[in-house]
Amino acid sequence: MEIAVNKELKMDFQDIIREKRDGQTLSEKEIGYLVKGISDGSLPDYQIAAWAMAVYFQGMDDRETRDLAMAMAYSGEVVDLSFIPGIKVDKHSTGGVGDKTTLIVTPLVAAAGIPVAKMSGRGLGHTGGTVDKYASIPGFQVERKFPDFIKQVQQVGAAVVSQSGNLVPADKRLYAIRDVTATVESIPLIASSIMSKKIASGANSIILDVKVGSGAFMKEQEKAEELARTMVEIGKRAGRRVISVLSDMEQPLGRMVGNALEVKEAIDTLKGRGSQDLLELSLVLASYMLILGGKTSSLEEARESVREILVSGRGWEKFQEMIAAQGGELKQEMENYGLPQALSKQEVKAAKSGYVSAVNAFLIGHTAMMLGAGRARLEDDIDYAVGVELLKKTGDPVQAGDTLALLHLNDEKRIEPASLEVSRAYIISPDPPQKKRLILDIIE
Repeated sequence: MEIAVNKELKMDFQDIIREKRDGQTLSEKEIGYLVKGISDGSLPDYQIAAWAMAVYFQGMDDRETRDLAMAMAYSGEVVDLSFIPGIKVDKHSTGGVGDKTTLIVTPLVAAAGIPVAKMSGRGLGHTGGTVDKYASIPGFQVERKFPDFIKQVQQVGAAVVSQSGNLVPADKRLYAIRDVTATVESIPLIASSIMSKKIASGANSIILDVKVGSGAFMKEQEKAEELARTMVEIGKRAGRRVISVLSDMEQPLGRMVGNALEVKEAIDTLKGRGSQDLLELSLVLASYMLILGGKTSSLEEARESVREILVSGRGWEKFQEMIAAQGGELKQEMENYGLPQALSKQEVKAAKSGYVSAVNAFLIGHTAMMLGAGRARLEDDIDYAVGVELLKKTGDPVQAGDTLALLHLNDEKRIEPASLEVSRAYIISPDPPQKKRLILDIIE
């Protein structure tokens, strides 16, 4: 006679892999057992890879995805922000080219009286990392002890630091394995990875900027919407209020791509002279953060408040206060604020006349990486000064010989391949393109 075994009393990694391979739904305890095995090393890489591939093909339902996110969130340290009064609001972007909105949004929201205690990661591949941008400011300390981090948020209202080494260890190991086994592109795994870090970071509410387009991880709006809804649902079940903003990433955001260049553009924006698309997205994100922070329930009122903070200069003042609190030094008398500068600039010119119908964000991001602004591996060094400056963007008229972009570089050997890549990124057509929306959707 066959005796049934209660799998909640005795579990086996191979059984869990088999169940998911066959399209079955895993229990909360099975997922917890799996995550524990990923965290403590008892589950070998090859079995994690097999399970990730099974998820890639079979998917996970909402409950499984939520359970995975929660189990990973509590697989290591969990940040306690209760020492900071008020509703703590966090922001996350799924990664884009020229995306420096955190540098603008954080001081605007802090100036409105909402504490921002943010832990960010370093960049990998063609998308830039927020921590790398801040690190390009001379003297700025991205590594802070937790009591100092909390104290700064209490006193200044904002702090952005490098993510703790003990936060969500299960996700770190799982992501590293997904990265080399072609299983990254799974919405349940992406959503649980992002939300586990946000939950572990301790914020009460979260604004998500989900990028869509050539320079984003999600190329199609339909898939991006699915990801956004999944993350909103995870947040809801975890007791967090989450709003997802879907934004276009077919072309880079703003005109600067590269760490110090992006900091300069962020400062220019805070001083009222930034790119229109960068300003628009920053105002939208900051406005929703005011709503999440309980300052207002009306989007119109929130936008008016954020714009007043920007125009009055209070956002720029808060930015300076935050930078000084973390040891950074800016020189206001200098055009580039004392940020690192590349040794030379190289023009990339238009080969024909017409209208810019597209600027491929991925190729521009890849160009910046080629120049040294990005890293292929997390341990790689980067050059804070280099990058790409876009003089023409989608919709702009051009004449043959006009300068499309400037390469900021420190290595003359990289001029030719970088120039070719930028030329490939620009598509010039005889007729002006139809204007695209920057904000594609809002999901609450």
